Amino acid sequence: MNGLILGGGGARAAYQVGVLHAIHEIADECGQGDRNPYQVIAGTSAGAIIAAALACRADQPRAAIAALHQVWSGFHADQVYRADVFGVARTGARWLSMFTVGWALARWRAARPRSLLDNSPLRRLLTDMLPMERIPELINRGDLHGVAVTASSYSSGDHVTFYDSVDAITPWSRSHRLAEHTTLTIDHLLASSAIPFAFPAVRLPITGTPEWFGDGSMRQSAPISPAVHLGAQRILIIGAGRMHEPEARRAVKSDYPSLAQIAGHAMSSIFLDALAVDIERLERVNRTLALLHEGARQRTPLRPINVLVISPSRRLDDIAARHLGALPRPVRAMLAATGVRVDTGDARGAAMASYLLFEADYTQELIALGRDDALRQKAQVIDFFGWR
Repeated sequence: MNGLILGGGGARAAYQVGVLHAIHEIADECGQGDRNPYQVIAGTSAGAIIAAALACRADQPRAAIAALHQVWSGFHADQVYRADVFGVARTGARWLSMFTVGWALARWRAARPRSLLDNSPLRRLLTDMLPMERIPELINRGDLHGVAVTASSYSSGDHVTFYDSVDAITPWSRSHRLAEHTTLTIDHLLASSAIPFAFPAVRLPITGTPEWFGDGSMRQSAPISPAVHLGAQRILIIGAGRMHEPEARRAVKSDYPSLAQIAGHAMSSIFLDALAVDIERLERVNRTLALLHEGARQRTPLRPINVLVISPSRRLDDIAARHLGALPRPVRAMLAATGVRVDTGDARGAAMASYLLFEADYTQELIALGRDDALRQKAQVIDFFGWR
């Protein structure tokens, strides 16, 4: 059974759309027609949104890819968050001002914004784009075996996987990791993609009790786990950075890091590191199992998982640095206050902005990079799926 893992990364997830588009091209060349190659789909953060888009049209994968490509290649920030002067002033500017006059503003509850940005436009976009009610129907018909999205609870500190599946799977529970069988909704996607600080938390019920959830990449120690629990034996993993990026170090500057640099470093740790570590862990398990004789392998609950990883061959921070000027002026002004150098092409502050850069110039370049990277691994893709 084939599984697909889509990691987080905000606007950087445009790269995943390019990879998926290329894989569908390869499938067409191999005479696969309009078949869904992924029986299990699991996503986190922006990857959860793409996962849901594929799951909603699991019976029409060509249409699903085309719709994703259309949206992501034509993105503007105001489709995801309020990018006008009033919207930014009401959230981000007010929050940043609390660093200097918070002692006064905190007296008024109305002056306590929940996030830097208001992502209410994203709810409208997802509602128009995703027929979530089709997922249970497609699962019952056998077009899809299971789908999962993850979110992190600010209330309890637990990392929760919300899933729907064809089989009555016993929800798994690990240290600070839970699974909840449910009917997935737009709220689950908004919770999973609520980038910390940038977007507001979303209230969701877990075991009957409502909790506040944020981005699923936070505290995600085992991002591959949901696909394995849902029965995937071969897993395609599409990342959004670091694993295949150039190893050469950038030139280091000695000046003190800006708030944007620190925030970008923290976000990269949240969004990118866990997936790379989990892939290394899975590969170690595979190597260990290969050393065991057949009898020993039968006695262990572990099983080998065939994995194909496709991730950027270029640094997405560097690409983002060239497109910062495409952000709406109010957003540029807010980011400049944190140290993002919009006019210099300096990549040091671009890491933070790369997650919020929902602008067509940037997303189109990432889509093109994803397509090129996937086509470079064409032989591995064909071998992974067993196509001819």
